[in-house]
Amino acid sequence: MKPRKIPMRKDIVTGDMFPKKELVRVVRDKEGHVSLDTTSKANGRGAYISLNRDVANTAKKQRIFDKAFEVKVPDAFYDELISYVDHQQARKELFGDK
Repeated sequence: MKPRKIPMRKDIVTGDMFPKKELVRVVRDKEGHVSLDTTSKANGRGAYISLNRDVANTAKKQRIFDKAFEVKVPDAFYDELISYVDHQQARKELFGDK
């Protein structure tokens, strides 16, 4: 049997390619609202960031999503992103591969 293809996506902060399951999608809709897309099915322009605390903090410091989506993203979104990534990373360390 042929092995399944693993979809790869590029981390917007580091520029490295990762399997899609190791990243979280951030999406900007038509109205210009930026939000986390945990299902990867929301409509709009998407960008991916790895589930790493350091990368999320770098994204906040450099305001990566402001540049990528060409809109002013509030600090509250970056705080939400950091807490989500922190939670997912802790969950991964606790439960292993999931």
